[in-house]
Amino acid sequence: MRRVLGFAMPFFAVAVLLGGCGTSEKKGADAAPAGSAGPVTVTDSRGKAVKLDRPASKVVALEWAEAEMLVTLGVQPSGVADVKGFATWDTAVKLAPSVKDVGTRTEPSVDSIAALQPDLVVMEAERDAPLVGQLEKFVPVIVTKGSDASRNIDRMREDFTMIATAVGRTDEAKKALAGFDAAIADAKKKIAAAGKAGSAFAIADGYKEGSTISIRMFGQGSFVSQLAIQVGLRNAWTGKVDEAWGLGASDVEGLGVLKGTDLVFLYNASDGNDVFASGLAGNQIWESLGFVQKKQVRKLPDGIWTFGGPDSARQYIEQLVKVYAP
Repeated sequence: MRRVLGFAMPFFAVAVLLGGCGTSEKKGADAAPAGSAGPVTVTDSRGKAVKLDRPASKVVALEWAEAEMLVTLGVQPSGVADVKGFATWDTAVKLAPSVKDVGTRTEPSVDSIAALQPDLVVMEAERDAPLVGQLEKFVPVIVTKGSDASRNIDRMREDFTMIATAVGRTDEAKKALAGFDAAIADAKKKIAAAGKAGSAFAIADGYKEGSTISIRMFGQGSFVSQLAIQVGLRNAWTGKVDEAWGLGASDVEGLGVLKGTDLVFLYNASDGNDVFASGLAGNQIWESLGFVQKKQVRKLPDGIWTFGGPDSARQYIEQLVKVYAP
């Protein structure tokens, strides 16, 4: 499965547009204590033990969530796939001007990565096996899970902790995750105090090809859905989703299943292509929907990455509080 631009479109969703419990094995670290300069071993999502002579300091990240996590931990990556796209879609952290672009997320440049002489590459499990093999000829690679719709919040914690161990920043990871937990608890308290516990939400993004508008729903198990559920809300979208990302596909007519006087429709359009505000303007089906008529449609601020780490999650949680407990 490849993510293109700001979208993470699973294969089944493409098919739809055209016509549970995860592993109990905890991936992560058996490592030297935080701050140690000694050898480090992490077991990644492949079940492979990756050994480093010392915590990595020159790291290339081939996905934005992993790049964000590194910066959260206090490590500016040497290289990132699609630096410009990162700045558009993920504002939770800022990349340093020194960070080099190593190609696109779908086709990173092996030559560009090698030229940086990194001591570690971090990538997601969705990547093709041949790419991992090419990279491992000259640099250690750790592969994160990236997403798991059966346990996405725990999965994020594990990916983050694994990366932290590989770069010798486990203390920083504990602080960031404590802040993440506190943000959830605080948001849940505020939403309950506002009398909005159990309120319905839906979250989507969309794109237009010619005259056709396709809508991608963040269904049960998607990272942002699980965050909203954690703070006491209810996902009104119960359609079919893929097992990895919790994403489903719809058209405008399909949104008619979203009912409820309290339902708020959230959407993301960080790249400026706002199909909900402009592409659907004047569309009779869209304008007949209850949440549209009640003006309960909310565009998320640009740059909240819906597949990110603890910092992106906190940005998103803050917006939920602003919407449900202003």
